[in-house]
Amino acid sequence: MHAIAPSLTPINPASIGGTPHEFVWHWNQQAHTIVYETLGVYETSRQRTPVLLLPAFSTVSTRSEMRGIAEQLAPQFQVWAMDWLGFGESDRPPLDYCPAVYYQLLHDFVRSQFDAPVAVIAAGHAAGYVMQLASVQPTVWSKIVLVAPTWRGPLPTMGATQQIAGAVRQTVRSPLLGQALYKLNTVPSFLRLMYRRHVYTDADKLTPQFIQQKYQITQRPGARFAPAAFVTGALDPAQNRSDFLQNFQSLPTPLRLLIGEQAPPGSMAEMEAIAQLPNVQTDRLPGSLGLHEEYAAEVAAIARPFLQNE
Repeated sequence: MHAIAPSLTPINPASIGGTPHEFVWHWNQQAHTIVYETLGVYETSRQRTPVLLLPAFSTVSTRSEMRGIAEQLAPQFQVWAMDWLGFGESDRPPLDYCPAVYYQLLHDFVRSQFDAPVAVIAAGHAAGYVMQLASVQPTVWSKIVLVAPTWRGPLPTMGATQQIAGAVRQTVRSPLLGQALYKLNTVPSFLRLMYRRHVYTDADKLTPQFIQQKYQITQRPGARFAPAAFVTGALDPAQNRSDFLQNFQSLPTPLRLLIGEQAPPGSMAEMEAIAQLPNVQTDRLPGSLGLHEEYAAEVAAIARPFLQNE
């Protein structure tokens, strides 16, 4: 494992309050910088399994949404949190984003940073890539915690056909019209509306400062490309429920599923389908699709003893 001292620098809105690092990743012969961060203890006398935190995909996706969980786990674990390519503080190139990009990124990052199985906590669509990697390499994870997992993007969930979703995606990618459309969907008032409908359950937490921080995430150069792919379903790790659940079959790794009790009906149905599988430990908590951020302390309270039970 890699021992990295914790940072004493102040927390910034994009971080979990630890030590930032860069991982140079190559895709199609192009180098891209992936930003990740470490926080917490590292005992030389008894090496603890690191915990990798993977944020959900969204227009405002960043590792900082895992800050609450990281702070709760840091006294006992060495916590790692990564910004996906195209999101957060990682590079945001105008790629043709697809599932192969994120599967390979996760595969390469884990292989380069850890020399033994690592525990992982994954939110939203990150869960699909965690499970996809687990199905190919069953011993890559020591423990798996999935928080409000999803596999289908917003437009497909709302019933949009592949043709409509594809047309929207290409429009958002276009230089002028795309920038205008993206701007309309990232103004603070719209972000607050989306958080209130699908992400948070307590509107009082959606303060002007909170929304402003989320808005700033959307304003980085190249910010629209990866979110457009996510929203239109181009980053869905599976094409249907059966394919998604196939990655859970015959899995030797202990797995904990956390379901937000106020999740949208479509997403809830998919989570409940996972809960019906054998060898899946399920907990239900207050919250919706932003369960990992809004109820971080509650999530960590369940994850901590699960991760410590070696």
